[in-house]
Amino acid sequence: MNAEKTSVTVRIAGEEHTIRARAEASYTRKCAKLVDDRIHQIRLQAGLIEGHKAAILAALSLADECFQAQDELDRVRSDLAHRATALAQRIQAAIPQDADGD
Repeated sequence: MNAEKTSVTVRIAGEEHTIRARAEASYTRKCAKLVDDRIHQIRLQAGLIEGHKAAILAALSLADECFQAQDELDRVRSDLAHRATALAQRIQAAIPQDADGD
């Protein structure tokens, strides 16, 4: 990520937008393409729909994906933590203990 903001012009839903961000220009373009693609997809599915409504539906769709991904990440982290704990217990049980408790 850049320390300075850069300006990037992108096209979303047929309109040009200049975005100032600290992110790399390629990352900003990638984000804009995702939004543009989702708006396009929603317009294809919904037929004639106003631009702002398509943008709202796209934002809701992307937010839903984000929350689902976060839930999955939380499940994977929890599973990994349980497996690591179980493995540590198995290793500890397999190590012979000294008679004086060391």
